[in-house]
Amino acid sequence: MTADVSVRGVSQRYGAALALDDVSLEISAGEFVVLLGPSGCGKTTLLNLIGGFAEPSAGQVLIGGRDMAGVSPKERPTTTVFQDYALFPHMSLADNVGFGLRMRGVGKAERVARAAEMLALVGLEGRGKRRPHELSGGQRQRVALARALAVSPDVLLLDEPLGALDLKLRRAMQDELKAIQRRVGTTFVHVTHDQEEAMSIADRIVVMNGGKIEDVGAPREVYLRPKSLFSAGFMGEVNRIEVKGGVSAMGKLAVPDGVLCIRPEAISAEGALRLGPCRVQDTGFFGSYVRAQVSPVAAPNMVLTVHLPPGAVVDAGAVLDLGASAWVVL
Repeated sequence: MTADVSVRGVSQRYGAALALDDVSLEISAGEFVVLLGPSGCGKTTLLNLIGGFAEPSAGQVLIGGRDMAGVSPKERPTTTVFQDYALFPHMSLADNVGFGLRMRGVGKAERVARAAEMLALVGLEGRGKRRPHELSGGQRQRVALARALAVSPDVLLLDEPLGALDLKLRRAMQDELKAIQRRVGTTFVHVTHDQEEAMSIADRIVVMNGGKIEDVGAPREVYLRPKSLFSAGFMGEVNRIEVKGGVSAMGKLAVPDGVLCIRPEAISAEGALRLGPCRVQDTGFFGSYVRAQVSPVAAPNMVLTVHLPPGAVVDAGAVLDLGASAWVVL
């Protein structure tokens, strides 16, 4: 089963604080949507409203076309995976996975079979008799995911489920999450503050800030064609150059007036939008690229970040004639 989610003009107040401000969002059935933003932006509040852990101060949340007003979390076609996993330490993995089914009155034989099926789905086949303390952090995360999927939710809500994992394991679990979502076809709504995580798993990213939605789109669209300066800056490094009357601090630029935004990897010697000679201030090797801080000769107080090929050997003080191959003006 899977369902669409419709958030219509939702606001949420906690006393004088406005956590969400007239937010509207449409999520298609079977879509993997990531709510992305800094702490306090409203992404977890929105997830909690979808899950029924709070009621909105204004607006509607609909799941599968049904208004969820007054519907408790246990009565909604949703389940939630939290960052701390919330596994029962005294229960076996099979009992943990089957717990939701048990609460719904499902018989033991069916629970056991479903738990085994879900553990196999997350790569833990044959380990149902183990206890949570025998597992690694990544394996416990898989068990929490299996438990959530065991009750066949229409919508699965994930509240920073990978936040406690180390970088290598987190990347592996990102791949597994996406693969599992494709297999089961359930609508996933995932909260994170990690831009790389969002881009690696999402069908669409929803960038949030200050209780509002700043940007919505496929990862490539949000990264390369952001709709706001906040979205451009939050999605990764970006160089900002103010242009007024076709003129910037470094001279004339053939772009519309506004703030010219250029990603560091879009700057090279071959770029069509010429930035002119730039003096290298400092460099650092980052494996897949050399990160350089450069200042245009025509604007020595301006600093641009450039990603050069990993084989580039550039000393401080060198002058590079640079241009941009891609950009957006906001």
